[in-house]
Amino acid sequence: MERVTVLGHDGWSDEADAAGARSTEQGGGRRPAGRRSAHDARWIALDDGADMVEAARRLDLDASAVALLEHHGPGTPWLGSRHPARARVERAATGELLVVVPTLAYVEHSRDVLTGSLACLVCEDVTLTVETGPGRVTELAAERLTQGPPIADEGARQVLAALVLALVARATDVEVSLGEAVAETERAVFSTVQPDDPLQLIYGLKREIAEARRSLGPVTSVVPDLVADAEDARGRRTVHPWLARVQVAVDRVDRHLDTHDSLLADMLEVHLAQVSVRQNEDMRKISAWAAMIAVPTLVAGVYGMNFRFMPELGWSIGYPLAVLGMGAACLVLYRLFKRSGWL
Repeated sequence: MERVTVLGHDGWSDEADAAGARSTEQGGGRRPAGRRSAHDARWIALDDGADMVEAARRLDLDASAVALLEHHGPGTPWLGSRHPARARVERAATGELLVVVPTLAYVEHSRDVLTGSLACLVCEDVTLTVETGPGRVTELAAERLTQGPPIADEGARQVLAALVLALVARATDVEVSLGEAVAETERAVFSTVQPDDPLQLIYGLKREIAEARRSLGPVTSVVPDLVADAEDARGRRTVHPWLARVQVAVDRVDRHLDTHDSLLADMLEVHLAQVSVRQNEDMRKISAWAAMIAVPTLVAGVYGMNFRFMPELGWSIGYPLAVLGMGAACLVLYRLFKRSGWL
């Protein structure tokens, strides 16, 4: 299954809508001068990476583009199962550009960061894409192309610009969701009613932030390659501003993720310090009660020696006096420990 989006004189639209516009134009209207025809550029979004090579051959693309897909496209050993999101930019001798980048998605109920990959082959008038994973970057890019403002680039490269901008937008959404999860975890960890395992919450979020940074890092390395390719393609040192926006946005997201990770690290240290303080308080209470129990134990131990000559054994008030003395000693110790904060 594939989705075809074409560039017409009114901008990008789905192929069915573009066909209807062409029939209306041919029936009574006249295309404005200087506008592009509907088939100047096409974007074909595929569902399976294995179909990219077949689609490239069906569209009669240059042999170098087909070779690029065969050696570096989805499903090749370069993108094996152990490295599904390895990012890179490859350029053929005839100018075709292959961009492979990881994608991000966030699951609210489980607080999981899921990764996928996006492969994009940009030719002169055709762009082929395949996306795997739950990122839905191509859907957002299609929405921007067909319904959003015009993208500052030319022809088929507008698709690449829309895809990269949508990718960064998805990464920004993931970063915001992770920030909210960190704030919720902070409130839960330091509330009066703590969760069953605060360490699991903290480490779980740190793991998801690390996953997001691992997926976002390759995007940062891809942007300079895109800038260099744009400069080579145009033969000048100026490129479209969307590349600069992408670089700034990626750096900002990475800084925010680093801030979230640092906050979780501080939260972990504070929580461990609180646990240590509570343990010290428990030890002081145990020591205080042990000291109070030691007094009657000592007195009982002395009377348990069964010495023959103990004058108080013959007193009628000897037993009550011993019990009263033990109680008074325990009471004095209790008040002392209470005043010092041990109890």
